[in-house]
Amino acid sequence: MAAADFQIEEAEGSDLTLRLTGDWTTTGLGKISHRLDQAVQGRCVTAVDLSELGRFDTAGALSIVQASHCQLPADAWAARPEAGRIYAMVEKLERESAAPPRRADAFTRTFAKIGRGVYDIGAEATLSLAFLGRLVVAVGVALRHPGRIRWAAWYSQTERAGLDAIPIVAITNFFIGAVIAFLGANLLTQFGAGVFTVQLVAVAVLRELAVLLTAILLAGRSSSSFAAEIGSMRMNQEVDAMQVMGVNPFQALVIPRLAAMVVMTPLLTFIGIIAGLFGGLLVTWTLLGYGPAFFVQRISEDPLMGNHLLVGMIKAPVFAVVVAAIGCRQGMAVAGDVESLGRRVTAAVVQAIFAIILLDAVFAMLFLELDI
Repeated sequence: MAAADFQIEEAEGSDLTLRLTGDWTTTGLGKISHRLDQAVQGRCVTAVDLSELGRFDTAGALSIVQASHCQLPADAWAARPEAGRIYAMVEKLERESAAPPRRADAFTRTFAKIGRGVYDIGAEATLSLAFLGRLVVAVGVALRHPGRIRWAAWYSQTERAGLDAIPIVAITNFFIGAVIAFLGANLLTQFGAGVFTVQLVAVAVLRELAVLLTAILLAGRSSSSFAAEIGSMRMNQEVDAMQVMGVNPFQALVIPRLAAMVVMTPLLTFIGIIAGLFGGLLVTWTLLGYGPAFFVQRISEDPLMGNHLLVGMIKAPVFAVVVAAIGCRQGMAVAGDVESLGRRVTAAVVQAIFAIILLDAVFAMLFLELDI
């Protein structure tokens, strides 16, 4: 196989005659295309000498078309008509192909990206409202026809979403309560008010930290699990099979998970409160020397502790509904590929945590206005 090469002969004016030698094929071209572009430099090739041309394919034809800015006459390939047909086909495709779309400037692309983001938020909000409407209807049907409730699924989800989460909820709240007590003891003892560390721990744990941490842990643990489980069933067309069999997917998949979260989140929050107070008790006992009896007495004698506990427990079922609904909503939106499943599981966790923090801020302002 002879390597491709060429010679250029100057004609009258700026026209060129291209003499081809060797095999102008994909394997024989090498860097000939770059050399040909530099030699022609945008001038017109008006004739080709094919006397020493070997094999010829579309790669060789494309090199000639891209180097020359003029169309070769029809009789230029008379000595090798098969090569002329290849060249004509490549030239037609290359000349008539649409130019690549012009890329917008950075300023336009930035605003286009913002616009797409706003549109995606609106579309997601619309789909979420539609899911909420179907969920409300499914809950109403379940309450009106208790005999249709799948109790086995309820018990299973209660164990998996609630009871199995007790260790992580208790341990996390224990350490958070200990950290709050440690910081409060170091800060308040500087002002001679170390005794108020007990109230600091109690208010923080009862009112905010226990329910907030529990909900965030469930968002990362249960919401992602709901999205992955339902999403996998969507990928395997099990949800479609349910509908064909006359089974309502909301009754079979969403309602048990929602009910399990609503029942178990207040219980987990209460366990988190006990664990957080116990962590604070150990720290105040160790650093400040206040025993368990003193710790419990300070909390029980404060008349506002009941209000703080009520505030925390009111938030728990609301957060439970948010975590379960977002997880199931994202699971139901999974398409038929693994990439979609990964995106929806991630979106379930992110949206649930964002919604929990937003609702906590709303509750804080509401209870502040109500002086609770």
